[in-house]
This record gives sequence, C-alpha cells and structure tokens, in this order.
Amino acid sequence: MLTLDRETLGELHYDDLNSSIKDTFATLDRFELQAVEQIRLMHDERMYTIAGYKNFSEYCQGELHIYGGYRRINQLLGASKVISAAGEFGSQIKNERQARPLLRLAKEPEKLIAAITMALSLNPEPSESDFAAAANIVAPMPRVRKPFHQEPLVPKNQEPMVPKNMKVTISSPEHPRYGESGVICADAPNNSQQIVTFADGERLLVNNTDLDVAIVSDSTERRYPKEYAEAIAALKEQHKLELERLEQELRIGLQAEVSARAEAQVSEQIQSLQQLYKEQKEQNIQLQQRLEEMEGLRKLETENQQLHQRIQELEHALEERPSQQWGNTMTQQATIVLNKHVLQALEKTIDLRTLALEPPKENATECLRLMGMALKQIATAMNSTQALKAAALILGTSPTTEAIATRTEQLQLLPQALREIRQVLARIEFTWQEFWAVAEKYEVIKADYWAELTTQETDLITKAQKAESPQLIQVGSIVAYADPYYTLYNARGEVVEDLGEDEVLVAWDHWKNEGRKIRYFRNELRFWQGENK
Repeated sequence: MLTLDRETLGELHYDDLNSSIKDTFATLDRFELQAVEQIRLMHDERMYTIAGYKNFSEYCQGELHIYGGYRRINQLLGASKVISAAGEFGSQIKNERQARPLLRLAKEPEKLIAAITMALSLNPEPSESDFAAAANIVAPMPRVRKPFHQEPLVPKNQEPMVPKNMKVTISSPEHPRYGESGVICADAPNNSQQIVTFADGERLLVNNTDLDVAIVSDSTERRYPKEYAEAIAALKEQHKLELERLEQELRIGLQAEVSARAEAQVSEQIQSLQQLYKEQKEQNIQLQQRLEEMEGLRKLETENQQLHQRIQELEHALEERPSQQWGNTMTQQATIVLNKHVLQALEKTIDLRTLALEPPKENATECLRLMGMALKQIATAMNSTQALKAAALILGTSPTTEAIATRTEQLQLLPQALREIRQVLARIEFTWQEFWAVAEKYEVIKADYWAELTTQETDLITKAQKAESPQLIQVGSIVAYADPYYTLYNARGEVVEDLGEDEVLVAWDHWKNEGRKIRYFRNELRFWQGENK
C-alpha cells in the first residue's frame, strides 16, 4: 500500500493521484488472487491435517477467521474457479466481486465466455453489475420450483421431524457449494437451517431455502439447550411470583384505602349524630323552659278566671240583697271572701308575736334573716347601736350602716337566685357549666342559697361538679400502683402526706406494721378499685 505525506499529496496532480489509487487497489486484487492459489494448494493437498485440523472449514475458522473465515475463503475459491474456466478472458476479471455473479456459469465455459464478452462490449471496464447483467442475459436464472412434499403432521409448537441421513443438494446459485450434494446427519438447530455434511467431510449450516428439498416448519417456537430452557422456566416462574406479589400488594392497598374511606365516613356520621344530639338537647331544654312558662301562664289564667267568677258571684249576691238589709255592713258572702284572702296573705307572713311565743315550724333560716333585716330598720329608726350590732350579728356582717345595707341588698336577691337555680335543677339533664352560668351571678350569697336548697338538690349539684372535674389523688386517698406489670398493682395503700411538686407519700397496707412509707409521683398511682380490678 502506498503511503504519501501531506506535502507530496499537495504537489501531485489529480490525475496522478487518481491513477495511484487505482493502481493500489489493482495491486490488492492481484495479491488477493495470488493468495487464492496458495489457499487452493492448502485445500487440494489437505495440508491442514498436519496442524491437526479435521477439515478445511476448521482450518479456515481457526487460522483465517480475521480475514473473513471460511465464507470469505469460499468466495475467493469460487472466483479462482471462474478465472480458470474463462481461459484467456480470465484476465478481464479483476477481483472476486466481479467473479461472484459468474460463478454459476463456471461449469459452462461457453456461456461464461459469452457473458464476459457481452460485458466488455457494453463497458470496456466492466463492473460487478455489468457482469451480473450479462450473466442474466446469457443464462437467465431459472425459477426453481421445488417439488411439493407432504410433511408429516406434528403437534403444535414442536420441531418438524426431518429424517436423518437425508440427501440434499444446494440449489441456490449464490451459495459457494452450488450444485454439490450432502447429507443431513444432525438435528436442525432452528426452524430455518439444516446442518449438511458434504463429501469432503465438511459440515455447513445451510438455509432451508438453499436446498432442493422443501423443509417446512409449522413451529414458531425456538428451541433452547436444556440449561437455557431451565433458566428460562425459572425466570418465568419468578416473573409469575412477582406478578402475584404485586397483585396481592395492590389488593391490600385497595382494601386499606376502602377501610380508611369507610372509617372516615363512619367518623363523619358519628360527628354529625353528636352534633344533631347536641342540637336536639338544646331544643329540648328550650322546649322545657317554654312548657314551664306556659304552665305558669295557664295557672295564672285559671286563677284569674276563678277570681273573675268570684267577683261576678259577689256582684250578683249584692244585687239580690235588699238595700235596707245592707246599711253600712258587709254581707256574709263578702266577709267569707275577704277572710279567705286575708288568711292567704297571713299564711305568707311571719308574726313576731307568734315567734315570741313558740319556735317557727318551718323556714327558721328565713325567719332569722328577716329578723336581722327588721333589726336594721329598728336601729335606723331608733338610732340604736345595740340594735345595729344585733342586726350585724344576725346578718353576718360588720356592725356598720353601710355593711348592713349592702348585706340587706344581697339578701333581697336570694328569692330570685333560688328560683333561677331550681329552674336549672329541674331539667332532665344539666351540666356543671349550665349551673355555673346561673350560680356565678349569686356567688356572694352562695352560703345563703345553699342553706335553702334541699339535700337532693345539693347532691345533684355536687354530682355535676364531680363529673366535670377529674378526681385528684390527695391526702387520705386509697390508691394502688398504676403500672399493671408492677408488683404493687393489686396492693392497697393510703396517701398520708402531700410532698408538693406532684409528689405524695404512700403507706402500703402490707407494710403497715413496719411503718414503711414510699414517695411517688401522682401519675404513678391510681385509685384503689378492689382486688380483681
């Protein structure tokens, strides 16, 4: 191969450079054809056996694989065969590529020479395509119609049963072994090729389409070696397991999502029901108050009707009596009515003379309170210090006019306070906040209205207060340990001292004789609930 530096290339003329390139390729072709003669000698004399190769193809694959291997060597041998058959016209074939389309005419020298002559007439320097066109004109490619063979039926997805030792012939003109016969001695590696052994012992992989016998495969499944098939089966099984796992995870995820949605819906419904219950409770309270007001109005209306009827009776009685019988006196009916109203008024009064003779039968506290208020008025009227002190002592305040006046004003609110508090207590259900909203206004007279309330009413108030505020462990509380895994969980003890900062001192019953006392934080203890709690 010619090598030229840049300065030389720059000085050369185009024609000279072009001629040099052509000469170089021509030299390469000559060297290639020269190598063919040596290859033919190696093939014909079977000299490759000296190196231990069994046949020529093994030699080509082992020694000449970098130059194209057995396929390329076959092409070069075919070109050499064409040049030899062409005789004096062989010199017109410059390389293997030009000889390739003429290979099928090598066994018919007359047609071969005619094709070369025609190519030269068409083009003084014929190319590969010129030789191919001339060969097709001289000897057109026959349309090989392969005989139809009824293949034995095979199960689906199985390899066709090709009989061994079947004799076949290479029918494709483009194959290097065109026209040669061989035997199929091994199983086909795939559905489109066969392993053919030729007379010289060489084994080639030949396409089914290059054979003169029609070998058709109904199978589209590829066959693999045993180890590959096992690996593929393992991968398929792994893929199947992975799909099952993903499907299970997806199912679990969907179930969790459905559960979460259901829980959210249930929670929303519970909140709605709670809100509805609260609203209904408020409506019930308002309705109860309204009913109480209506009941009071009904009672007033009834009393009013009775009074109106009684007045009509009195007026009617007066009209029936003669005027001379009246004079300046009252009738018996009027006297009875008047006495009745007087008695009703007197029942609600407290007579000092009666109190001086006997103790009050009821409302002793109210009597004492009214006595103090009366003494305040007496002290003001008589300017008596002793009466003022007595009034202050009874009312529970300082013996000054201002203090007693303030106390008197507070006590005047007591009836109203009792009325409003009892309205709250009369409800079916009430909370500590509802009670405190009323009681807070009368906090200054708490002791007074508390003394007027019954035991049942005070119990209701205490119960509502306890339900509102959590119970606190303090001195005297009976406790146990809060941790169920601790040995003192079922032990009973009593808080004997408050150490401050949320710490208390506990004396346990089972150590009572030893006098042991242990300090704990309040959150470490719980209220004692019995042996089995």
